[in-house]
Amino acid sequence: MSAPGSRVPELRVWALPGIPEVRAGDDLTKLIAAAATADGSPGLADGDVLLVTSKIVSKAEGRVLRADDREAAIDGETVRVVARRGTLRIVENRLGLVMAAAGVDASNTEAGTVLLLPEDPDASARALRAGLRDALGVDVGVVVTDTSGRPWRSGLTDIAIGAAGVRVLDDLRGGVDAHGNPLNVTIVAVADELAAAGDLVKGKAGSLPVAVVRGLDRAVGDDEDDRGARALVRDAANDMFRLGTSEAVREAVTLRRTVREFTDRPVDPGAVRRAVAAAVTAPAPHHTTPWRFVLLESEESRVRLLDAMREAWTADLRADGLSEERVARRVRRGDVLRDAPYLAVPCLVMDGSHAYPDARRAAAEREMFVVAAGAAVQNFLVALAGEQLGSAWVSSTMFCRDVVREALRLPEGWDPMGAVAIGHPAGAPRARQAREAGDFIEVR
Repeated sequence: MSAPGSRVPELRVWALPGIPEVRAGDDLTKLIAAAATADGSPGLADGDVLLVTSKIVSKAEGRVLRADDREAAIDGETVRVVARRGTLRIVENRLGLVMAAAGVDASNTEAGTVLLLPEDPDASARALRAGLRDALGVDVGVVVTDTSGRPWRSGLTDIAIGAAGVRVLDDLRGGVDAHGNPLNVTIVAVADELAAAGDLVKGKAGSLPVAVVRGLDRAVGDDEDDRGARALVRDAANDMFRLGTSEAVREAVTLRRTVREFTDRPVDPGAVRRAVAAAVTAPAPHHTTPWRFVLLESEESRVRLLDAMREAWTADLRADGLSEERVARRVRRGDVLRDAPYLAVPCLVMDGSHAYPDARRAAAEREMFVVAAGAAVQNFLVALAGEQLGSAWVSSTMFCRDVVREALRLPEGWDPMGAVAIGHPAGAPRARQAREAGDFIEVR
């Protein structure tokens, strides 16, 4: 509640009539200044915010193409495909905005043409602000707006894609609410809220491309760190919803790399369990569940297993007649397991398998279960990549299964199918060797 006698905050929002059809080369500053000073107009005052539809900026800048060039234009404006459904593409465009069709639009433009977004909406906003200051002597904020859909919400709204002289974000972190509760994550997208308010009076079909907001003087003014509307674009590291479903799956598969160096940052056991949940969706024969995942979450269990494996591996290599130097070198290959902060041992169980009297069919039966185990391991590795965890599958447990079973106190029927080192990568992975899918395909 407001204190007695205090001024109740209020805003006034109106569309600015009188702006003609904009064409390439037109001076938007002159067109807007003329409309703002026409008879009957409230004019512009210091602290006002001008909300300018990006389409008239694009038209003035000549960002108009023939409609039959639309698909090529979308390709040209696209940096990254976020999601695709049929012919609809949600993409990240050159401005960093995630939008349908890269923001290439066929509405409110002459038949047979499409509009690209402005080349640099923040620069366009700065030019308009400076021009209006020179022409009318007023200090206004400028927001260039465009219409966009939103994840999780039906319907469209206008957002800010360019801004000048406007505090686009109001960071309230460190303050408290009306009840004294601390505000820890609250950052208000002021420019987007202004854009949406302006759209309510501009409309989509009313030929009113500019609106004015009055009463929000606190959001207007020069800012030494004025990054414009670009500050509203969430960076990749903090974007939890960067991809569509199928694109996320493909990217997780692509991101899955063998990581051999890890930081000492602890691994979240919950993330590993989520990866196991993905692993056990793998196909399996006879409606069985032939996988078990042994998670080594204590230092004691990891050391016990790896010491036993090293002893067994060293004995095998010496029995092969290798020199002590070669034995030591080969054993060091397993250091990735010792250096990882977390280990998992996927195991194969043959519960539910069919018994066959002949060796051929018995071998094929086991191979079916081994393939199912491999599919689960791949699911596990991909899911770990999706959790931003690095991993390395190492086959060494398969050479000393009895030793592993004893060290981990596993049932006799559990066959360790390698071990997975898990942790946070110590550095960026090396570039993957390019492989052409066609080289691995035979068509009959």
